[in-house]
Amino acid sequence: MVLMMLVFWGGVVTVVVLLLRRTPPREGPGPARPPHYDAELILHERFARGEIDETEYAARRSALRHLE
Repeated sequence: MVLMMLVFWGGVVTVVVLLLRRTPPREGPGPARPPHYDAELILHERFARGEIDETEYAARRSALRHLE
């Protein structure tokens, strides 16, 4: 009976370890963002708040995308 308990709990531990090893890491290097991504995000937020008009928004976005 003790031997069966050890086999059972050993199996449970083995299954848990195998499941944890299969799950991909949650943090890690993701796809690289374009260098202008953060600047465009700030530009979009400024446009949404009404700090800049559509003409200025389009001109700055175009300038950011040509920096690559």
